Amino acid sequence: MKLAWLLFSLLLSLTLWSAMATASNVSYDSRSLIIDGQRKLLISAAIHYPRSVPGMWPNLVQTAKEGGVDVIETYVFWNGHEPSPGNYYFGGRYDLVKFVKIVEQAGMYLILRIGPFVAAEWYFGGVPVWLHYVPGTVFRTENEPFKYHMQKFTAFIVNLMKQEKLFASQGGPIILAQIENEYGYYEKDYGEGGKQYAMWAASMAVSQNAGVPWIMCQQFDAPESVINTCNSFYCDQFTPIYPNKPKIWTENWPGWFQTFGARNPHRPAEDIAYSVARFFQKGGSVQNYYMYHGGTNFGRTSGGPFITTSYDYEAPIDEYGLPRLPKWGHLKQLHRAIKLCEHIMLNSERINVSLGPSQEADVYTDSSGACAAFIANMDDKNDKTVKFRNVSYHLPAWSVSILPDCKNAVFNTAKVGYQSSVVEMLPESLQPSVGSPDKSFKGLKWDVFVEKPGIWGEADFVKKGLVDHINTTKFTTDYLWYTTSIFVGETEVFLKNGSSPILLIESKGHALHAFVNQELQASASGNGTHPPFKLKTPISLKAGKNEIALLSMTVGLQNAGSFYEWVGAGLTSVNITGFNNGTIDLSAYNWTYKIGLQGEHLGLYKGDGLGKANWVSTSEPPRKQPLTWYKVIVDPPPGDEPIGLDMIDMGKGLAWLNGEEIGRYWPRKSPTHGCVKECNYRGKFDPDKCNTGCGGPTQRWYHVPRSWFKQSGNVLVIFEEKGGDPLKIKFSRRKITGVCAIVAENYPSIDLESWHEGNGSNNTIATVHLRCPEGTHISTVNFASFGNPTGSCGSYTQGNCHDPNSTSVVEKVCLNQNKCAIELTEEKFNEDLCPSVSKKLAVEVVCS
Repeated sequence: MKLAWLLFSLLLSLTLWSAMATASNVSYDSRSLIIDGQRKLLISAAIHYPRSVPGMWPNLVQTAKEGGVDVIETYVFWNGHEPSPGNYYFGGRYDLVKFVKIVEQAGMYLILRIGPFVAAEWYFGGVPVWLHYVPGTVFRTENEPFKYHMQKFTAFIVNLMKQEKLFASQGGPIILAQIENEYGYYEKDYGEGGKQYAMWAASMAVSQNAGVPWIMCQQFDAPESVINTCNSFYCDQFTPIYPNKPKIWTENWPGWFQTFGARNPHRPAEDIAYSVARFFQKGGSVQNYYMYHGGTNFGRTSGGPFITTSYDYEAPIDEYGLPRLPKWGHLKQLHRAIKLCEHIMLNSERINVSLGPSQEADVYTDSSGACAAFIANMDDKNDKTVKFRNVSYHLPAWSVSILPDCKNAVFNTAKVGYQSSVVEMLPESLQPSVGSPDKSFKGLKWDVFVEKPGIWGEADFVKKGLVDHINTTKFTTDYLWYTTSIFVGETEVFLKNGSSPILLIESKGHALHAFVNQELQASASGNGTHPPFKLKTPISLKAGKNEIALLSMTVGLQNAGSFYEWVGAGLTSVNITGFNNGTIDLSAYNWTYKIGLQGEHLGLYKGDGLGKANWVSTSEPPRKQPLTWYKVIVDPPPGDEPIGLDMIDMGKGLAWLNGEEIGRYWPRKSPTHGCVKECNYRGKFDPDKCNTGCGGPTQRWYHVPRSWFKQSGNVLVIFEEKGGDPLKIKFSRRKITGVCAIVAENYPSIDLESWHEGNGSNNTIATVHLRCPEGTHISTVNFASFGNPTGSCGSYTQGNCHDPNSTSVVEKVCLNQNKCAIELTEEKFNEDLCPSVSKKLAVEVVCS
């Protein structure tokens, strides 16, 4: 019997696998993609495989699926896969095939945006740096060397996917492929060569015979052989060039990227939901969140320049892999509401009905009479009540209500009832490894190596004048030393009267530390909107020979723009004022150059802790000392929560764990102005609309994936450029410590999951739903108010209408539970309280 059951199970598994592996036909018309004869409305989520680690991929994909996502989208990162001409790499974070197969195993589709130029705030826009130095190469135009290498890589990726049978036409998950990326913005700058290149790119892609349609985003003259698509905060008004193409939105930005020294941008969940609802209301077929999980720019992969190591993007899944609530949950409910309308929307014509000067409905009715409607209030200031089919509907400003049956409003984009989470970074001091062989240190043993400012070893070259930084290093390192010397006569007045000469430096970017006679004099940098900078600082000179050592640094590479590969960095002018004879211009002096740091050449960052350097061991590492390498062997933090490295007390530099590149750290402070206390979701969003974090560090914590830790003996290496306090470095566990929600009586509370069973009704009681993370329970009610409370999660306050029994009611329902539901008409609430007030219930609880 047991054998028979095993044989049956095996046969069933083979049958299911065979069904999944069946080739799919992907076609389209003006309304939608058609997969195996079935029309699809698709919700897609961008997750870039190199911006997380393989150990995170299954959970990220599953979290997206649980959020109502059908499709995973990713770019392909050329410079990660072809680090040198013809040498390909697909290991670790760059295991593209493994990533696609994880998506396939989750039963989801995939959009493969091959590019291979991708922009993406990724260094050099994803194009290999070496390609810039192939003679005669100009990127992204009618240029034979560029086209040759681009076609070669595109064909390599397509053939790799074919070999693994990953295109839908082979039974795989890939339903769309993309060539180029947002070229329409720049095509005119390349003249006729730009137009020729764009047409060639489309033709070349189609000739790969991938068996799925190709797309080009923001390509305003795309040929009919591909589908042109939209990238923007809003794409409801987008219309494809050709009438036989579906309306596809390849990038809906649910947040924004950040640069070192800038404020933290936020896009409210209400506005994202509004933009998505409007897109599908107006006939959209595929919508992709860029990003759904932003992840991390590990190592030196960030672009910009000045893009932070974090690429969190305020996405629905945060950098560490946790759902960002309420954004993730609000969009999940939106997706479900849209899917309830899918069949009707794809099998009927849309009729627009005006309901007011800035109010309208789009109605879909199929041949059976089934009906779905989207009712929108585009007024960005005023709530409105509209009549639709003789029923009144209240619409908050800048919102859309979705009616899957043209009667019941199951969702409104402005009414966020999904719980928020309280997320904390819980500090954990660095703990010495229990397996450390050196028992002479009671606490942490620090190994220290201090770089000498200027030339170490032999100079790389000597040249009259100042060279371009990037052309010199070819991005093999962030660092380039410019060194020279100056002789100061004993008769200089500043030597006698105590005044100081002034060092004046101009640079194309990105940052600089200036040393004179081995002493750090000053630092300067540009920023994400203006990489060039000037440095003006008093310096100390002595009589006789003075060594000038200037450490120039890149902070990522340009990732977009016309002819972006020609944008340089490094010093352009060096002068010193204050001499008896006026200003000395050092720009045309002989300069001695050294590429990189001595510690880089010695391999001090390697996880095995080896290196030819003479490390100095101590329990009291030096503080505020520039050009210093620190190494410490530690145990992993307790628990299984995601980990961030807290670098708030360090200056600027690089960090590694066990040889893995954590990335650049720089807790650079943002401006003290330009932030908001509360973000108004109403009206069109732009990246400067809802900034926070003024005066604080742009990035304090740096993601260290759990999979990088060993059970003991973890080698943490830090290179500090300008001076910090290594004793204050900590790991922090990212943990959800509480949840909260606020729901009003008029919020849609229909059970979206049961609607298809015919149980939907607008008579369902408004309810607050709370759920703690798995393995925890509600231990304390921090706040509860039934009445007219205000505020947001973590800062709720009672209004002038408050039921004093609120806390006890919530405690009775929720304490010691993993999850609970509190109806706003719970019998113990005083429903007669403040009869003229529309009631809300706000609750915040602790999870432990």
